[in-house]
Amino acid sequence: MSLNNTPSADRIHISFFGRRNAGKSSVVNAVTGQQLAIVSDVLGTTTDPVLKAMELLPLGPVVIIDTPGIDDEGELGALRVKKSYQMLNKTDIAVLVADATIGMTKEDEALLERIRQKGIPCVIVYNKSDLAEVKAVSENEICVSAKTGENIYQLKELIAAQAKNSDNKKHIVSDMLEPGDIVVLVVPIDSSAPKGRLILPQQQTVRDIIDHHSVCVVTQPSELAMTLSSLAKKPRLVITDSQAFAQVSRIVPEDITLTSFSILFANYKGNLRLAVSGVRALSTLEDGDTVLMAEGCTHHRQCDDIGTVKIPRLIKSFTGRDISFVWNSGTEFAEDLKKYKLIIHCGGCMLNEREMKFRLKCAEDEGVPITNYGTAIAYMNGILKRSLEPFPDIQGLI
Repeated sequence: MSLNNTPSADRIHISFFGRRNAGKSSVVNAVTGQQLAIVSDVLGTTTDPVLKAMELLPLGPVVIIDTPGIDDEGELGALRVKKSYQMLNKTDIAVLVADATIGMTKEDEALLERIRQKGIPCVIVYNKSDLAEVKAVSENEICVSAKTGENIYQLKELIAAQAKNSDNKKHIVSDMLEPGDIVVLVVPIDSSAPKGRLILPQQQTVRDIIDHHSVCVVTQPSELAMTLSSLAKKPRLVITDSQAFAQVSRIVPEDITLTSFSILFANYKGNLRLAVSGVRALSTLEDGDTVLMAEGCTHHRQCDDIGTVKIPRLIKSFTGRDISFVWNSGTEFAEDLKKYKLIIHCGGCMLNEREMKFRLKCAEDEGVPITNYGTAIAYMNGILKRSLEPFPDIQGLI
């Protein structure tokens, strides 16, 4: 991935919902100016959510999501409807497309109620206005014709207006820095590192630092001591990959603030306070307890993978208990969480903020402690308090 590209996780996710043949996919194509979705008179043409990262003016970088019809029928249809509803968990702006010749149906109303419960900004679109006389009755409603192009430009402006609260920029690390500060990133290059590139959290952190006119120095753990001694100015911060936490902590002097990418990302797009509170459950695990290891993406696992090998091994050593592990990866999150004593989640770099917070809320509602990779590793190595120095209001929880 180029550093100039906006990661999908940081793009506004705009999801289009509606009944079969309401013209939802036609509206998606009209709004994007592309044949993004297959259009047909056959009911249920869209069978799976279609996600496309693109630029959409006046919003900029977005992810457009076309979903299956919310009135699909039969056993397979019910699965498609479930998929559509699941897309709400990653939706920043919902666009509900209704057929102007029919109006709002019970399926539309049910979805609209769920959208409101989740607090998602929503636009209601009455499509096929060329075939029926219908009037928008509120400021978030609009009548369009995907066929003729009527009011499509106005629809894009209305969608953009829903994103006005998304302009509050959050920062990974630059809000802790002054221009000219030096930040050292410790990036292990081993068998699990991707060939020829840095992983996404590292790329994003580099970009955030240099955008703020601070200085970024990248090194491996084996060269860290030499790197620190060669700097004429003391670094403001050292950020390490979680798997090298213990080694890096021994090298970095106590008067230099140390944290990890995972902890920064827990603060950036989740709830660091919840992760720190949840990590204490590691000290209460008993024989036979089950821990859920959750990741937001699927990837080719190496022989010493951090989520399937390194952290489970560390947990067994730390607790001295016979712990069972279950792994959940990809875009779907486990539904029945009560059987787990603890959930340990990855940094969530491939998930947008809304979906990461949804997962955290699921755990909180079920009363299951949840933490993340970096927080857990730092805790088990006895260095969590130090790694939370950038967040003094949370540091007191340890």
